[in-house]
Amino acid sequence: MILYPAIDLKDGQCVRLLRGEMEAATVFGDDPAAQAASFVAAGCEWLHLVDLNGAFAGKPVNAAAVEAILARVTVPCQLGGGIRDMATIEGWLGRGLNRVILGTVAVENPGLVREAARAFPGHVAVGIDARKGRVATRGWAEETEVMATDLAKSFEDAGVAALIYTDIDRDGAMQGPNVEATAALARAVSIPVIASGGVSAMADLLALRDTGVIAGAISGRALYDGAIDLREAIAALGA
Repeated sequence: MILYPAIDLKDGQCVRLLRGEMEAATVFGDDPAAQAASFVAAGCEWLHLVDLNGAFAGKPVNAAAVEAILARVTVPCQLGGGIRDMATIEGWLGRGLNRVILGTVAVENPGLVREAARAFPGHVAVGIDARKGRVATRGWAEETEVMATDLAKSFEDAGVAALIYTDIDRDGAMQGPNVEATAALARAVSIPVIASGGVSAMADLLALRDTGVIAGAISGRALYDGAIDLREAIAALGA
């Protein structure tokens, strides 16, 4: 199982939100590229980037910070937040991003996901953010009646590289991930599923790994707070 250190960007800074609330942001650093480099130095295989402002604005806002990260590191990076048209997808992949994460448009314009996945095989992921099983969009500000599992199944034949499943109520709360719901989603589809939200200790990572069906896990606050040592976690997950 791959561990994806998270760099959430708000106003050019590294932050973590509590349950997706922009007002509940904790700033962890003002040099995202340096933070990315430190994660890479610890041995990570991937980085998970989120343009939080972009998720609300519907267009890239923290592009300068993302570009600085891409220029600094050699590991592949995936980015979500404000990516809602083909021009933006093409632009990011052309600038060295390995994978775009499409969340809001997966609900509002699923045809774009399919078009992008055909055009850029292996480089398009779908972000599924849910509260109590129902998908939320536009920076988690709008809740829908779409069930997470139904949305995931709808892309089975689209050729997407991965599904990033976030339990919003767990995100940033350091209360542990929703292992059961994430594993159930992973069992319901053939697309690799990456868990996000609530990872707060090594035990959480091991619980996700031990399901045998979850391909990856994203962690942010626990790495910044020191609750998880990245180097030790990577070694343990690789064992």
